[in-house]
Amino acid sequence: MPAMKKTKVGQILSNKMDKTVVVVVDSYRHHPVYKKNIHKIIKYKAHDEKNECSVGDTVRIVETRPLSRDKRWRVSEIITRAAVIEVKPEEIEPKLVANEPKPQPEAVATAAQPAEETTAATKEN
Repeated sequence: MPAMKKTKVGQILSNKMDKTVVVVVDSYRHHPVYKKNIHKIIKYKAHDEKNECSVGDTVRIVETRPLSRDKRWRVSEIITRAAVIEVKPEEIEPKLVANEPKPQPEAVATAAQPAEETTAATKEN
């Protein structure tokens, strides 16, 4: 009878590699001596054959044979998908342009005049 393979549930931290995702698994343990809960975070590299996973998805990974130097896990299922908000640049750009104050050339000219007056006042003294 074959042994049951280990499974873990975690969130996708990165999917920048081809057919590989980085999964973060949180675990809590109760320390026997200090009676405290210990929070441990472990990162696993898992094989994603179809490149379906995106950052923030909650997935179940299963132990498998070594696929590369670091990969010993594969994604068995995507439990929940991360919320993706798609915003087009055309929707944002007009709002940014409308809120910008326009530079006024008169303000620049008035700022230069008091400096000339102060130099004239110092010449008189």
